[in-house]
Amino acid sequence: MSIPPWHVEHWTRLQARRERDALPHALLLCGPRGLGKRDFLQRFVRGLLCMHPSNGEACGSCRSCLLFAAGTHPDYVALSYGLRKDGVQRSEIVVDQIRELSARLATSSQFGGWQIASIDPADAMNAAAANALLKTLEEPASQTMLILVADEAWRMPATIRSRCQRIDFQLPDEPASLAWLQQTGIRDPQAALAAAGGNPGLARIWSEEGALAQRQEVRKDLTALAAGRGDAIEMGKRWLDGGAEQRLWFAAQAVADEIRARAAAQTGPLSSGLDTESLGAWYDAANRTREALRGPLRGDLLLLELLGRWR
Repeated sequence: MSIPPWHVEHWTRLQARRERDALPHALLLCGPRGLGKRDFLQRFVRGLLCMHPSNGEACGSCRSCLLFAAGTHPDYVALSYGLRKDGVQRSEIVVDQIRELSARLATSSQFGGWQIASIDPADAMNAAAANALLKTLEEPASQTMLILVADEAWRMPATIRSRCQRIDFQLPDEPASLAWLQQTGIRDPQAALAAAGGNPGLARIWSEEGALAQRQEVRKDLTALAAGRGDAIEMGKRWLDGGAEQRLWFAAQAVADEIRARAAAQTGPLSSGLDTESLGAWYDAANRTREALRGPLRGDLLLLELLGRWR
């Protein structure tokens, strides 16, 4: 696995604490999506559970490593979205899951070492679940570690965040991002990085998924709608069926480009008839809609309202 350069400092610090036998009982891995937080988690946990680690890296061949690779290690549990009684996946992590996890962590390690649990995404815990987790964080058992992973840590209660050793994965500078993207074989890394808002991890993911073509499609949709050629209902349905949150990201990005172009007295990419103030309001509305799509409201109506305002 290729280790991103922005992982090195975090890894070195954690391993130094491990050498001093000073690892915390709770870690919070946070930062924008795409920066490899979950790869970092897997790498760290494997090394922590390994019977013969070298500089924190797992050997990959001991019994512990083999069990971890098979997903059956008795001293590691990964908590994420559960299923409701009707078999449908939940959209949040609930209190019963946290209570079961706390009971699990209260038992002894079967291998005589660390007992580790991860919660991902930790920012999906509802209020009751977060309150239940506080008890475990305040009274950790010996040789237990709780690792929380969150793309949007601000959603979590401050009481949870303050009780964890926080590891912030931040966007590297542009030269480092471009160098890494070139090493991973991404075509046109400059365009990919711009589309991803400077996030090299997302740039790689979106390039591999062909999302840059979707970015152009979104711009064409908005241009057509501004000229009165597009159908907002058809467009909203197509956006909803093909990754609406990502399309809204690209839409907001295009509007930001339009605003910057006007400020420089240049022609924008969308040929919108909205004035600059209205463009700014639509940009905010697009981001609010992207957020609202995660809730219980009907996505088609949310998109129709937004696109109707654009037209």
